[in-house]
Amino acid sequence: MGQGWAKDGAVTGSKTKMRVLDALQPPGPDATPARWQQRKSARTRLRIIEAAIDCLVENGFAGLTTQAVVERTGVSRGAMHHHFPTLIALVGAVVEHVFFERMRLFLEDYLERMKDAAESERLEIATAAHWRSVQTREYAAYLELAVAARTDRELDQFFGPVARRFDEVWIAEMIEAFPHWRDQWEQMKLASDFVNVVHMGLLLQQPVFGDARTRRTQRLSDEVLRQVYTGKLVV
Repeated sequence: MGQGWAKDGAVTGSKTKMRVLDALQPPGPDATPARWQQRKSARTRLRIIEAAIDCLVENGFAGLTTQAVVERTGVSRGAMHHHFPTLIALVGAVVEHVFFERMRLFLEDYLERMKDAAESERLEIATAAHWRSVQTREYAAYLELAVAARTDRELDQFFGPVARRFDEVWIAEMIEAFPHWRDQWEQMKLASDFVNVVHMGLLLQQPVFGDARTRRTQRLSDEVLRQVYTGKLVV
C-alpha cells in the first residue's frame, strides 16, 4: 500500500495540495501578475505582510503598528496606504496569508515524506509533519492573532471567519489527503482535532516541560492516535 501510494498517490497528493491551497488562496491581487509594475506591486504587498508577521512574532499583536511595518520595510507611508488603507486591512491580509502558508508548509512536508513511506509509517509521518508545522513563524503569528482575537472584537471580525473557513476546507479535504482513513471518517476528524490541541498545548508548555517531558507527551499522543487508527479506541 505504501509503495502504491508512492506511485499513484504522489499524483493524487499533488492534486489534493493544489485543491486545498486554491480553496485557501487569500483574496486580492493576482498571485501571478503579468506586467512588471503589477509584479513589483505584488512584491511590495508581500513585503509589508511579511514585516507585519515579524512584528507579531517578535512583539505580539500590540506591536503590530503601521509605523513599525513602515520602518521594517522602508516603504513610504503613501505606498503603505495604497496597499493597506488601514491597520485592520493589513491585519485581514496577514490572517489570510498566515492560514494559507501554514497549510502549504504542512502539505509540502507531509506529501514529500509520504512518497516512499510504508503503511506502518503514515501516522508518525503525519504527526511529525504537524509538529514541525507548529514551530514555524507562521504558526507563531497565528497564535498571537488567536489570543488577541479573544478580546479584540475588530480583529475577531477578520480572524474568526478565516479560522472557520480554514477548518471547513481542511475537514472537507482530509479524506483526500489521508485516503487510508476513508472508512474511519469520524475518527479521522477526531484524531485531527486531538493532534491540533495537543501540539498547541505542547508548544506553549515546552519552555516549562523541557525537551524530555515534551517527547514523552508526544509519545503518549502518538499511542492514543494509534489506538484510534486501529479501532481500539472509539469515542
